[in-house]
Amino acid sequence: MGKKGDLSNFERGMVVGARRAGLSISQSTQLLGFSRTTISRVYKEWCAKGKTSSMRQSCGRKCLVDARGQRRMGRLIQADRRATLTEIATRYNRGMQQSICEATTRTTLKWMGYNSRRPHRVPLISTTNRKKRLQFARAHQNWTVEDWKNVAWSDESRFLLRHSNGRVRIWRKQNEIMDPSCLVTTVQAGGGGVMVWGMFSWHTLGPLVPIGHRLNATAYLSIVSDHVHPFMTTMYPSSDGYFQQDNAPCHKARIISNWFLEHDNEFTVLKWPPQSPDLNPKQHLWDVVERELRALDVHPTNLHQLQDAILSIWANISKECFQHLVESMPRRIKAVLKVKGGQTPY
Repeated sequence: MGKKGDLSNFERGMVVGARRAGLSISQSTQLLGFSRTTISRVYKEWCAKGKTSSMRQSCGRKCLVDARGQRRMGRLIQADRRATLTEIATRYNRGMQQSICEATTRTTLKWMGYNSRRPHRVPLISTTNRKKRLQFARAHQNWTVEDWKNVAWSDESRFLLRHSNGRVRIWRKQNEIMDPSCLVTTVQAGGGGVMVWGMFSWHTLGPLVPIGHRLNATAYLSIVSDHVHPFMTTMYPSSDGYFQQDNAPCHKARIISNWFLEHDNEFTVLKWPPQSPDLNPKQHLWDVVERELRALDVHPTNLHQLQDAILSIWANISKECFQHLVESMPRRIKAVLKVKGGQTPY
């Protein structure tokens, strides 16, 4: 059977070599596996023009956006990552002799490696907090996975019954996920739905506690005494455990600090840098719960059903899942060191 598609320069040279060696068209076809028509056409082209290269790459419509135009379009993207296709095409056509449409703009951007993506959401990190993150990373850069196994991670999260789809999209290349112009900064804020507090360590999942009202210092003290204390003393009976919490106001209240001081002979509170959810693997467990909620065949229609669904999903998170997250801590620390305390992909 003959070869489909155009021949490479090497294959065309093989055809010419076979015919010049005295082989007939039939013999060349049997030897090389190309059709008789292809053998004849390639050899005739060589005899007439003395060439063995194909000219098919020069066929077809000429590209409307040349290399210079691509550089121009790249500058437009760099100047405004949130521009729509219409805006990019309009700005590109200004001062150009030949205008392009949105379809050509989309094709060109895709060829250049740009795709429309949702911006990666990261916390807004001040200069002071960036220094604190870097200090924390330097202090723990020699910690191994075995060291991180002694840490119990905690956090609160709120899950909503309904989600907004009004997300901003940007143009970026695959390797530009952490480019400052491709990020959307966020700040901690509340919302509707069900709020829960949970903790876990490399060894096991801890309790997940629904919070009926606003989490204040009094409510958090109950959580610490009723859930954190028994978990830490059970999992780390040798008093070598670390309890992690972020810097939420209720976590830093005087009654909470005094309680931890009274129990500092049982476990240690890990000094946590501000605005560092990327260092807390607990954040990724919340993502697991969120994805499972969205994947439910029957979505909760009230807060009671939502709470039951969250508790059920939490109880079924695999051990491999949360252990893998804890094992990522050395890599997270290296990532913070690499960006000198800035945002990381985690």
